[in-house]
Amino acid sequence: MRVPIGWLAEYVDVPAGTSVEDLDLAFVRLGLEVEDIHRPEPVTGPLVVGTVLEIDELTGFKKPIRYCQVDVGEDAPRGIVCGARNFAVGDTVVVALPGAVLPGGFAIAARTTYDHVSDGMICSVRELGIGEDHAGILVLGGPGADVPPPGTPAGPVVGLDDVVVELAVTPDRGYCLSMRGIAREMGTGLAAPWRDPGAITPPAWSGAPAWEVAVADPERCDRFSMLAMEGLDPTAPSPWWMRRRLAQAGVRSISLAVDVTNYVMLELGQPMHAFDRKAVTGPITVRLARDGEKLTTLDGTVRRLSTDDLLITDDSGPIGLAAVMGGATTEIGDTTTAVLLEAAHWEPTGVARTARRHRLPSEAAKRFERGVDPEMTVVALARAADLLCEYGGAQVAGGIVDVDTRAPRPAIELDAARPAQVAGVPYTAGQVVELLEAVGCVVDASAGPLAVTPPPWRPDLTDPADLVEEVVRLAGYDDVPSVLPTAPPGRGLTDVQRRRRSVGRTLAEAGYVEAPSYPFVGTPALDALGLAEDDERRQVVLVRNPLSEEEPALRTTLLPGLLATLHRNLSRGQRDVALFEHGAVFPGGRRTPAPLPGVERRPDDATLAALLGAVPEQPWHVAVALAGNREPRGWWGPGRPAVWADAVQAARLVAAAAGVELTVRAGERAPWHPGRCAELLVGDTVVGQAGELHPRVCAALELPARTSVMELSLDALPEGAVPVGPPISAFPPVLLDLALVVGDEVPAADVGGALRRGAGELLESLRLFDVYTGAPVPAGSRSLAYALTLRAPDRTLTSEEATAVRDAAVAAAATATGAVLRG
Repeated sequence: MRVPIGWLAEYVDVPAGTSVEDLDLAFVRLGLEVEDIHRPEPVTGPLVVGTVLEIDELTGFKKPIRYCQVDVGEDAPRGIVCGARNFAVGDTVVVALPGAVLPGGFAIAARTTYDHVSDGMICSVRELGIGEDHAGILVLGGPGADVPPPGTPAGPVVGLDDVVVELAVTPDRGYCLSMRGIAREMGTGLAAPWRDPGAITPPAWSGAPAWEVAVADPERCDRFSMLAMEGLDPTAPSPWWMRRRLAQAGVRSISLAVDVTNYVMLELGQPMHAFDRKAVTGPITVRLARDGEKLTTLDGTVRRLSTDDLLITDDSGPIGLAAVMGGATTEIGDTTTAVLLEAAHWEPTGVARTARRHRLPSEAAKRFERGVDPEMTVVALARAADLLCEYGGAQVAGGIVDVDTRAPRPAIELDAARPAQVAGVPYTAGQVVELLEAVGCVVDASAGPLAVTPPPWRPDLTDPADLVEEVVRLAGYDDVPSVLPTAPPGRGLTDVQRRRRSVGRTLAEAGYVEAPSYPFVGTPALDALGLAEDDERRQVVLVRNPLSEEEPALRTTLLPGLLATLHRNLSRGQRDVALFEHGAVFPGGRRTPAPLPGVERRPDDATLAALLGAVPEQPWHVAVALAGNREPRGWWGPGRPAVWADAVQAARLVAAAAGVELTVRAGERAPWHPGRCAELLVGDTVVGQAGELHPRVCAALELPARTSVMELSLDALPEGAVPVGPPISAFPPVLLDLALVVGDEVPAADVGGALRRGAGELLESLRLFDVYTGAPVPAGSRSLAYALTLRAPDRTLTSEEATAVRDAAVAAAATATGAVLRG
């Protein structure tokens, strides 16, 4: 919101000696952020108001030239050469006399041009530095207009000394998008008298309403007012003071009728629209759009309407997108002499949805979606009608239409002691009542807690906490003491925190780079992973207000974000990439909706239980992704590409950091390759998978073939035992190798587990070091070769003891898996 200080001073008696810096500080104290302060470029020397007495058209030159006699308040008029043609005899203009210096260092002097002495310059808006219009001369008014006499200093008249303060208005302070709202705030902040431009009594227009209006959806439009006018002079220009204020507010001047509606919007905060009355056919109806309807808006765009869009219609169909933009068929034109003025109060959230759906962030929509004062509809019509009568010669035709279905606003109960409890400042009950009344509230303090009825222009005041904030704000945030709470003594990290940090450090030390991503996912990402329709990872938790419409759900797996990061790095020229991420996932499923408790008291136990019950589980997962070489190439060799075993090893590192032992067996789960997927287990519990991505997934995500990934649930890992140092024996080990023949369908993990159980306490380590197929191993079988290390803590093992251990291990493997000792 751009606030011209000169315009503000018409409504607020700013104390004498108040500087722009003082106003800046006052805005900030009221909670309004000052984004910028715009000061006009300085003009020095004589700049006066002049009246054109004579115009002599000069001929014989390449372009039309005029030699004008201008009364500048001196004994004799000045002769000035000018090429503009938008002014006539009797018009009042701005004249820069010799010695004046205009913005940009343009000095004015008497000089001979076009065979005449030009004793000054008649100025345009751009030459004065107060706008961009350079099409013609700035005309302050025609003959008979209320303009200053010749010779009056022109600087104050055209606003050369008017500073404009640009404010950033937060969504809850929509009333500050008007001079009326800013004047109320500044009058309170400066403790100065102020005048409400909306405190006018509309005239009692006689006669029947000139138009028939029906509101079919009163929930989306609880007040709709309309007034008809006729006899408008379509050539009547907007007065200079109005055009100047519109320009200062950043609004382009179009025509008198349109400028008046924009001016009233800036003044009172009530957006309006003017229809060409002759282009409106039949009664006006406010209704929702129907399937297939279209509307060409004022910007020339044909818009396909949604059934959620609220429309202003006549017998021909839609003529306006309610609260957002009017239609092109009823646009005010150069020949419009009869208008319909409309001012209404629309439901804010519906306006916001329509504006975002059609990408139309208009000035009207910006105000309606923040909430406007419903009491201003008729007042705005009266103000606009008065301006059109004065400057356009129009007259009101018939009475006013005012469809009002509003319900009374309920009062809010507030304990007068609560602001003091919240802010830590001793506000008395009298201060609380006084400050709330300064906001515009009606306060009943006759019994018990205060009964506060917020003013109609403050739709954001709905709870006691809102009223407390207003009391603290108007009393002054500076009065609130800046006292930091004393931090209680810490107890260090929890076991869960230590485990998570240990896992992150371990993966980083192994060469992986952490790549956290946003926890949002869309259906296309799950489709790319090849997840089946009944996969539990498709049961997502939808976010009510997602950051992106393409990713409206919380993730159920870390892979979409991690693989997107992998693709992004590869597309930017990285060849060897190893990434990891650990974070929460959010399994979906059917859940009860969360209640919305009020803020006036602490929620009871049942409400808290319902809130917690609606929160999805958030297990902590760890995932890695690898592409390219795991070991770089160099003089020592060609390097080693990352394979599925590296993903499995990453899982083992995670388990080791968590203090648990991990076993691996063949598995099958999307998005892994069915024949190259390892299932990760702790005991009999599956905690994750690792291996190569399915070729179709690699193609869908544009990743290299055989990209390897791992994901496991860190919360599914049991608590690790207290670490105990391994026993150290001074006696020599016995090293044994044995090869067992098993069927291809038998997992190596099952064979290794059986060998461990059979070997007993004397087994120090067991390692699979070879897998062989081919003759003499029978078809459908394979040979698994294991290296066993045996050692006793108190003696040297004899060959008989070692043989007994080996035989027991082989027997256990034979019983469990059908393994046969290879000869």
